[in-house]
Amino acid sequence: MNDADTGLTQPVTGLRGVGARLAERLAKLGIRTVQDLVLHLPLRYEDRTRPQPIGSLLPGQSVLVQGEVMLTDLAGGGGRRRLLCRISDGTGSLTLVFFRLYPGLHARLSKGVQLACFGDVRPGPAGLQMAHPEIRVLHGGEPSAEEDRLTPVYPATDGVNQTTLRRLIEQAMQFVRAGLPDLLPDGLAGPGLPGLLEALETVHRPTPDCDIEAMQAGTHPACRRLALEELLAHQLSLRQFRYQARRERRAPVLRGDHRLRRQLIASLPFALTAAQQRVADQIGTDLARAEPMLRLVQGDVGSGKTVVAALAALQAVECGQQAAVMAPTELLAEQHYQGFRSWLEPLEVEVAWLSGKLPAAQRRTMLERIASADCGVVIGTHALFQDQVRFHRLGLAIIDEQHRFGVHQRLALREKGQDAEVQPHQMIMTATPIPRTLAMTAYADLDVSVIDELPPGRTPVTTVAIPDGRRGEVMARVAEACASGQQAYWVCTLIEESEQLQAQAAEDTVALLREALPTLRTGLVHGRMKSVEKEAVMADFAQGRLDLLVATTVIEVGVNVPNASLMVIENPERLGLAQLHQLRGRVGRGATSSSCVLLYQAPLTEGARARLGVLRRTTDGFEIARQDLAHRGPGELLGTRQTGDWQFRIADPERDADLLDGVRQVADRLLQQEPELADALIRRWVGQRQQYGRV
Repeated sequence: MNDADTGLTQPVTGLRGVGARLAERLAKLGIRTVQDLVLHLPLRYEDRTRPQPIGSLLPGQSVLVQGEVMLTDLAGGGGRRRLLCRISDGTGSLTLVFFRLYPGLHARLSKGVQLACFGDVRPGPAGLQMAHPEIRVLHGGEPSAEEDRLTPVYPATDGVNQTTLRRLIEQAMQFVRAGLPDLLPDGLAGPGLPGLLEALETVHRPTPDCDIEAMQAGTHPACRRLALEELLAHQLSLRQFRYQARRERRAPVLRGDHRLRRQLIASLPFALTAAQQRVADQIGTDLARAEPMLRLVQGDVGSGKTVVAALAALQAVECGQQAAVMAPTELLAEQHYQGFRSWLEPLEVEVAWLSGKLPAAQRRTMLERIASADCGVVIGTHALFQDQVRFHRLGLAIIDEQHRFGVHQRLALREKGQDAEVQPHQMIMTATPIPRTLAMTAYADLDVSVIDELPPGRTPVTTVAIPDGRRGEVMARVAEACASGQQAYWVCTLIEESEQLQAQAAEDTVALLREALPTLRTGLVHGRMKSVEKEAVMADFAQGRLDLLVATTVIEVGVNVPNASLMVIENPERLGLAQLHQLRGRVGRGATSSSCVLLYQAPLTEGARARLGVLRRTTDGFEIARQDLAHRGPGELLGTRQTGDWQFRIADPERDADLLDGVRQVADRLLQQEPELADALIRRWVGQRQQYGRV
């Protein structure tokens, strides 16, 4: 039996009471079919199975109570009238407050009437109260309990209330009870997990004795059973894309003769770390195959990803192909351009540069060079994937800080290959370490390499958090560091994303610092400066002609000044952990002990205090990424443009990490041996939603 046999795939308009208007509103919740309703899972539960003694109530509870009306009265006047009703059950009393009065309400609440009320308990001027509770008048010996099961509370939207959702989901569950195929392969669920039907019944209508805390935390066996199937479906969706790419397209075979790569390694003033060599070998093996490479290279700040990228680019050039390197910002792209030129031009490899800010004449020249056989490597921003860009023979696309690009942008660069049948290999780099659990879910269509070793000579960075009231001490510390021959950064941040406001803040700060520290040579970099101006200031700083660089977060990635040993970050409480870690990575690149000062505005919120605490405790990028995932969730950590509709209904990659290894193994087997079962799982949980890596 498949899903279609059960009626689960039919539109919601096939259910009683669902017209076009309600269907449109349900679509805002991602509900279009009967199956979507079944998989629309509760956020929390209300206990309406038994009344609670009024005397035991605490503020913040959502409870059912039963009591006798002692007094009902209208209070206030004009447009602020409200109805107050006092009830008691012998253990205590409670005030019911109604701000919206409707005909007959006062009469229903006459003295002596027995009521069952459900609502949120809050403190009030005369003790505990409930504002606009749901009420039911009890007649005779009628029980106050409204339900024999816990009542689910679902994600809702305008025009779709809880009553409507519960009614429709109960209708949908009738189709499930008529026969819902259990698609999990034998042995994957293991002991202790229920079948699919039992899991859905438990999640939608748990019994009063159910462990409600485990249900809401997602650790109950019923939740785990659903999470397991959802993780498998998402894994299948992403890996299916990878299998299709391997079957349907080929890539140029790039073996090369190692001539250029050996020359580059010999010219470097340092030796590759074992981790760099390992990852370079993995990439080299991938490039030598006819199937497209899809590899994510992770490395903490300063781990040497750029050299590995240069070696990969040279492997393409050795085979008469081009390599393109795409960076998300002008500054980072310029840094890559200068770095690649210094390494590759002595090897007689031409490096071209393309950005959206090039003058028209220079842009035309660059486009001609890129389209010619002479240009080996092209560096640029998002300008690289514009329609007018034509490569001669693009064999390798390298995307830096992938999470900053949208999915369509990454794939647009891939489509710059020679023809529809041949696509470039893809190498994706990130200096934002991604927890293993997240990499196994969000990047299931990619092979993952990790440069988990820092080059020798890198010193740990000591991080301290200091309130803004001690700014004078911080400036004295900057003066002391610079007097000893070191250099320092002073980073300005604002809540607003406006470059104009960021620039203004930096300009104000540099004026104050120049006045307070007149002996220091102080420069300024911000996002509204012209590229040539930024490049000139950065060059002065890198070559030691400036002592102190005041900057906005444009220096987050790509800047390498080994002599800089001190960084001050203003208002760090406004930034996320990953961005703070990236900024801190600009220091500690030389042999001198380095420090990062987090100059915060007191008082700190609990969340900001926790983030700064993580930065002070560790410099391990992967531990910071794990904490960032716990604080912000996968959508924010990866970037919303990247994740698109990458959302889970019930699974949580971090919480359910122990399920992932089994899921990955089963996913590969299903795609190879039972593709129809894989398709059914994907349809059930993923549907038509666009996934990462898929267009």
